[in-house]
Amino acid sequence: MREPSLLAALRARLSAAVDRLRRRLPGPVGEHEHWVLAGCLGAVLLLVTSMAPGFSDFSTTPPAAPLAQDWVEIPLELPDPVATVRAEPRGPQRAWTRVIVQSGQNMADLFAQQGLSAALLHRLLQVEGMREALTRIRPGQAIDFDLDDDGELRALRLERDESTRVVLTIDGEGIRTEIEDRPLQHRILVASGRITDSLFGAAQAAGMSAATTLELAKAFGYDIDFAQDLRVGDTFHVMYEEIWRDGDRLRAGDILAATFINQGRRYQVFRYVFADGRREYYDAEGRPMKKSFLRMPIDFARISSRFSTARKHPVLGITRAHRGVDYAARTGTPIMAAGDGRIVFAGWKNGYGRTVIIDHGNRITTLYAHMSKLGGKRVGARVRQGDVIGYVGASGLASGPHLHYEFRIAGVHRDPLKVTLPKPQPLPPTEMARFRLQQEPLLAQLKLHEDNARLALRP
Repeated sequence: MREPSLLAALRARLSAAVDRLRRRLPGPVGEHEHWVLAGCLGAVLLLVTSMAPGFSDFSTTPPAAPLAQDWVEIPLELPDPVATVRAEPRGPQRAWTRVIVQSGQNMADLFAQQGLSAALLHRLLQVEGMREALTRIRPGQAIDFDLDDDGELRALRLERDESTRVVLTIDGEGIRTEIEDRPLQHRILVASGRITDSLFGAAQAAGMSAATTLELAKAFGYDIDFAQDLRVGDTFHVMYEEIWRDGDRLRAGDILAATFINQGRRYQVFRYVFADGRREYYDAEGRPMKKSFLRMPIDFARISSRFSTARKHPVLGITRAHRGVDYAARTGTPIMAAGDGRIVFAGWKNGYGRTVIIDHGNRITTLYAHMSKLGGKRVGARVRQGDVIGYVGASGLASGPHLHYEFRIAGVHRDPLKVTLPKPQPLPPTEMARFRLQQEPLLAQLKLHEDNARLALRP
């Protein structure tokens, strides 16, 4: 086989390079140098020779024909990708049927609707801690039943309280109890309003619920008479809570902080949470908003007759002193104790009709007359401020349903709307430090909200 021209040319170039090297060596070339040159030339030629077959194949050998192949397709059964990640169910799959408790219904009624026996309900009532939850259901409450194909009860689920739910599972002859946690979310909202007609109208326009509006009135109710003191143009700014669970609103929460400007006078209130969890409202100086006596012992009533030394009696038609304040309201409206004390009279009292008298100590008594019925408190019973002691009516010498309210100090009648009592003491220093820690962030947020809302409320 002839060497390829590329290999011959490479050998010629190497021989010429060796000759030039020999000529450049100084002096005659001895035998030793000849051997060195020969060894170098041999190594180069050996390297080139080892590469020659590759060059030869590359330059002269035609490409081989591709090998014939028989393709075989083998189907493989791959696992379902969804099945490999699907979690195994824990316990039996439930088929809950939800029932909403209606007014007047009890658990026995619900069991009968589902075709379940009273004996089964009796078994569930024997489960520790379940009697109260099963017997004190309320209208609107949701109760879930899990029935099998034969209509037999497998499980019952109901709320134990706002943050927990109990599941009773019937397992053969036994009953298993599981408690499910349902975390509550406390969402903080802000609202501002301007009085144009009523507090409820302004609060509703600001997006507040009726319950939150009542809580606002309760917080300021010792300083502001919302039936008599409101004026068009009064404004309020409120930070308040709403309680949510699983994306649903449960109820209104507390007022966190609020400002109310009534007839140009500025009032502020802040919620304070004690170390034991008790909650009360305080003003900016740490004095309790709750005073010794309510301004009004009835919610949002209209004053139909004020304290006077000479008033024509609407029934008798004669002029005589009216030593109290009359609040017109619908029959059955609850009447509250104006302050803490002890009931010293409860019954019928001449022209006063059905009457309750409370002794508050310090020679102070209050009288509540013309009730439609008493609140069930007997003489000698202790009452706390806000307890219901009776209901509005028109018993005795009354021309229509209303509450007649009297305030006496040492037996002398005083005008309930004008009587001045000492201011309550502020929090003690130990509590004041904790109060400031809670108040300061609320005050900063409330001020920011007021600043943002002021332009929107500008007339």
